[in-house]
Amino acid sequence: MPKQINVALIGNPNTGKTSVFNALTGLNQKVGNYPGITVEKKQGVCKLPRGLKAHIIDLPGTYSLNASSLDENVVIELLLNKNDKDFPDVAVVVTDVENLKRNLLLFTQIKDLKIPSILVINMSDRMKPKGISLDIEHLEAELKTKIALVSTRKGEGIDNLKELISNYTSLNTIPCLDVSVIDKAYFNRLSEAFPKEDLYKLWIVITQDVNFGKVARSQLALEKFETKSNAELKRLQQKETVKRYQFINNVLKQGQTIDKSKATDFRSRLDRVLTHKVFGYVIFFAILLLMFQAIYDWATVPMDFIDESFAALSDWVKDTLPSGVFTNLLAEGIIAGIGGVVIFIPQIAFLFLLIAVLEESGYMSRVVFLMDRVMRRFGLSGKSVVPLISGTACAIPAIMATRNIENWKERLITILVTPFTTCSARLPVYIIIIGLVIPEGSFLGFGYKALTLMALYILGFLMAVFSALVLNKVMKIKSKSFFVVEMPSYKVPLLKNVLITVVEKTKTFVFEAGKIILAISIVLWVMASYGPGKQFNDAENIVRANYPSISEKEFEDKLAAHKLEHSYIGLVGKAIEPAIEPLGYDWKIGIGIATSFAAREVFVGTLATIYSVGSANDDEDSGEDTIVKRMAAEVKPDGSKVFTLASGISLLLFYAFAMQCMSTLAIVKRETNSWKWPMIQLGSMTVIAYLAALLAFQILN
Repeated sequence: MPKQINVALIGNPNTGKTSVFNALTGLNQKVGNYPGITVEKKQGVCKLPRGLKAHIIDLPGTYSLNASSLDENVVIELLLNKNDKDFPDVAVVVTDVENLKRNLLLFTQIKDLKIPSILVINMSDRMKPKGISLDIEHLEAELKTKIALVSTRKGEGIDNLKELISNYTSLNTIPCLDVSVIDKAYFNRLSEAFPKEDLYKLWIVITQDVNFGKVARSQLALEKFETKSNAELKRLQQKETVKRYQFINNVLKQGQTIDKSKATDFRSRLDRVLTHKVFGYVIFFAILLLMFQAIYDWATVPMDFIDESFAALSDWVKDTLPSGVFTNLLAEGIIAGIGGVVIFIPQIAFLFLLIAVLEESGYMSRVVFLMDRVMRRFGLSGKSVVPLISGTACAIPAIMATRNIENWKERLITILVTPFTTCSARLPVYIIIIGLVIPEGSFLGFGYKALTLMALYILGFLMAVFSALVLNKVMKIKSKSFFVVEMPSYKVPLLKNVLITVVEKTKTFVFEAGKIILAISIVLWVMASYGPGKQFNDAENIVRANYPSISEKEFEDKLAAHKLEHSYIGLVGKAIEPAIEPLGYDWKIGIGIATSFAAREVFVGTLATIYSVGSANDDEDSGEDTIVKRMAAEVKPDGSKVFTLASGISLLLFYAFAMQCMSTLAIVKRETNSWKWPMIQLGSMTVIAYLAALLAFQILN
C-alpha cells in the first residue's frame, strides 16, 4: 500500500463538503488554480491510521456528472483521466442528511465509474430534530458501499471516516445500476466498437460533448463512432436520470424514514421575512451597517497599536544600529513597507470574519436570491449576483466565478462591471483616508466613518449595476436566462470553519499583497533616497543658503523634504502633478496613485514609505509621530493642508471607480481571451474615476 493516497472530496453545493474538508485537513491546506484554467483548487493533507497520508482534493460542487459549467467540468475531467496525477484512489461523496435523495444521484454516477467510493452522510446532528432515521446496514448493502455518518458541528464520525479511507482497497467497485437498459441496441453497438473501454465512461464522454465541450474524446477516438443527435442524447440522459431516481427511491423506501410531524416550518417562516420585497432589503441594509460599524469599532485598538509599534520600531532601529544606507533602508523602506501591510490585518480579518459568518449561517444565499430581483432590471443574469457579492473579497476570484454564466454576453457584462464592487484591496485606502478627513461623530448611533465606508461599498455596487444597464443597451442582449439558487438550511456558524476561512483569506492577503508592497516599498525607498543633479547632491548647501537662520531641527526637516522633492521618485511625482492637481492631489499622492496600479493596497505602503523618508524625527518623542500623523500634518507650499475633506472625498471616489489593479486586468484578458476588453475596461474606469474625483473636489473646495 502506498504511503500517500489521493482522495477526491465530491458533493453537491451546500452539503457541508468544506466542513468535512476542514475537519480532515485543518490548516494543512492550500488554495490555487487548476493548471491552465481559472477554477479554484483546494487541497490539503490528512494523517490516516497506520502511518498513511491522504492528499485530499476538495473538488468544485456539482449536482451530477452532466456538466453545464467549467467548475463541474473540472470534476468530470479528473474522474475520467486515470493518468492525472490527482486521479483519486478513493472518492468521498458528501451528502446532506436532509437532501439525501437528490445527493445520491451524483453518488450513483461516480460509483458507476468503478472508482472506490465512500458515502458521507453529513449533518447527522439534524436527524433527530427533523424526524429522520436511517437504516445504515440496508443503505450500505443496496448502494454497495461503506457509509460514514458525520456531524462536523459535533466532531462526530471523522475518525470513522479516516478509518474507511485508509481501508479503501476493501471497497467494492460494483456499479449501482446498468446504464445500458436505457437503450440496449445503442449501448451494444458502443460496446462492440470499444470492447476494451468501460461502457459508462464512454457514455459520460459522449454526453459531455453535448453538455459542455470536448472532454477526453481524443483519447477514445469517438469520432469514428456514429453517435446519436444531440436531442436524442439529451432524451437518453433524461431516461438515465429517471432510472437512477427509481433506484434511489427503492433504496430509501426501507433505508430512510422521515417523521414529518417532528419537522418544523421555522425555515419557511424566516425565509418569508428575510426575502421579503421590502423588509428583506431593510434587514440586509441594517446588517451591512452593523458590519461596517463593527469593523471600525473592533479594529481601532489593534490598528493604533500596530501603527505606533512600527513607528517606534523604526525609530529604535535608527537609534540602535550604526547610521548608514542599510539602517535607513531597514527603518524607512522595509519596516515602513511591512507596517503598511500589517496595520490593516485587523480590519481585513474582521471583514472576512463577518462575511464567513453570513455564508456559514445560510444567509448569503438569501441575499443572492433577494438581489436577483434588482439585477434583472439591469440586464444581468441572476447568476451575476454571485460574482458581484464575492467581489467584496477580491475581483479576481469574482471574475473567475462568472464561468457559471452560460450566456456569453451576460458573462462579459458581469466581467466588465465586477471591478466596481469594493474589494478588500480598496479597504486599506478607504480606512486611512476616511480616518484623515472624516470627522468624529455619529448619526442614529452609527459613526460618520462607518457610514462613509458603507456609502463607498453601496456606491461601488450602484456604479456596477448602472454600468451594466449602459452595456446592456449598447450590446443589445436579447437572450433569456433563468436563475436557480439553492436555499441551504439555516445553521449556527461552525467556529472552526469560520476561523479557518479568516486565517486562510487573511494569510493570502498578507502574503500575496505583502510581497508586492514590500518589493515596491524597497524600490521606492531607493528612488526616494537618491536623485540626479545638483539639486539633490548639493541639497545641504542649497537649504543652508535659503534658510540661514533656522534651528537644527527645522533644517533637518527642510533638508529631508528638499531631497525627497528632487529625488528620482520626486521627479516622477512632479511630472504627473499637473494632471492630478485639479483633483486636489500633490506630487506625493501622485506617486501613490502611479505605484498602486500594481495593486490598490500598495497606495498605503507607498505613502508610508514616502512620509517615512520625507520626515526627520530625531527627538525623543518621535515614536509618537506615526505615518498617519505625518500625513495629517502634510501641507502644500501655500501652507494649506493636503488632506482636506475635499481632497479626501476626491481620493475616495477615485479609488472607488478606478481599475488600479494589474492582476484584475490580467485575469480579464485571460477570461475574455482578448486584450480588447481589459483595455476598454481600464480606459473607461479611469475616465469615470478622474471625472468623479474632479467634480467632487471642485464642488467641495
